[in-house]
Amino acid sequence: MITVVGTGTGAPVPEDVLAGAELVVGGQRHLDAVRLPEDVERVVLGALAPALDTIAEYVEKERPVVVLASGDPGFLGIVRALAERFGSGRLDVRAGVSSVAAAFARVALPWDDAVVVSAHGREPRTAVNVCRAHPKVAVLTGPGAGPAELGAALRHTGRVLVVASALGDPRRERVERVTPAEAAARDWGSTVSVVLCLDPERAVGAVRTVAGPAPGPDRWALDEADFAHRDSMITKFEVRALALARLGPRLGHLVWDIGAGSGSVAVECARLGAAAVAVEKARDGVERIRANAAAHGVDVQVVHGAAPTVLSDLDDPDAVFIGGGGRELPAIVTACARRARRTVVVAMAALDRVPAAREALTGAGFSCDGVLLQSSRLAPLPGDVTRLAATNPVFLLWGVRNPVYREGVAQ
Repeated sequence: MITVVGTGTGAPVPEDVLAGAELVVGGQRHLDAVRLPEDVERVVLGALAPALDTIAEYVEKERPVVVLASGDPGFLGIVRALAERFGSGRLDVRAGVSSVAAAFARVALPWDDAVVVSAHGREPRTAVNVCRAHPKVAVLTGPGAGPAELGAALRHTGRVLVVASALGDPRRERVERVTPAEAAARDWGSTVSVVLCLDPERAVGAVRTVAGPAPGPDRWALDEADFAHRDSMITKFEVRALALARLGPRLGHLVWDIGAGSGSVAVECARLGAAAVAVEKARDGVERIRANAAAHGVDVQVVHGAAPTVLSDLDDPDAVFIGGGGRELPAIVTACARRARRTVVVAMAALDRVPAAREALTGAGFSCDGVLLQSSRLAPLPGDVTRLAATNPVFLLWGVRNPVYREGVAQ
């Protein structure tokens, strides 16, 4: 039997469990915090595979094993790896209070509506994008993905970071509220338990029935009337529907909307859970995008400037929608194609610009496809009859990156 004990947030390890163990596995701080019999073998958790192999030797001989873990070991913890290797029937899990629950308790906030993301042993980009898109996020940190790295990436979001360190240790526990800039400027050491990323205005949240991130929208490809726009300069809903299908925005992704105009594509991507950046060169367009984002209750970062010049300061996107560009369109498509991890979608009204856009996509290692969209909408006529009113045709090209093309890294 493998007894898995959650500790580290104030819950003591039962002495009778340790007394019967022949092998105890855990992080160094967990092993240092308990008193073990001298004849017990200890394994300090570092690389997981060697520890699992040692546990397997004891399990095969039916010798008792204790694994010490942080908080609730079934919450983004070691229970998954143990169950996959040995089966749940061989596990006796004694859950403690997770670091996420403890951190929210310290700041007296409900967390049934929080999004929890692990950056431990992973690139921080997914965690950063979740923090950009959602008002209440808990990030499990690790080397290279701690408060400083999160703060540096979230400087312009208006978020507040709550850094909880050494939770459960009465002598060293610290819970600090800082701005992203303050977090980026500090060395936080190795005792950080979890970082909460909060929108101060939406931190409490509404009463929920289903825990976790808010459910996705019940519809998308919203009508043009749902957005403020100038002189019908907006991506029509038929085009937007296919563009969204090709962009595939989701939780943890970052999407650019270039030549955003009204920001309808960026807003829809944000409604579907992605972090969204809208790039717009017209000042009145910038204000319009912000108003549309606020009206739909989503966060969209708005960048005032002309592409491709302003793109150099942005993080690499997963997907890009290009809805404007004029004569600069080939250069914009090329710049976006060099940066996009997965997909670039281009909408064009001018036939003459299609070949150059297609060449820019294929030249960057994308497989390219496209369609000419022509739709006719029902329109009323006098006498209670209906006609078909044609919308302007639009070319939609999309490129999907070859997974091995981008510096040999699978996307």
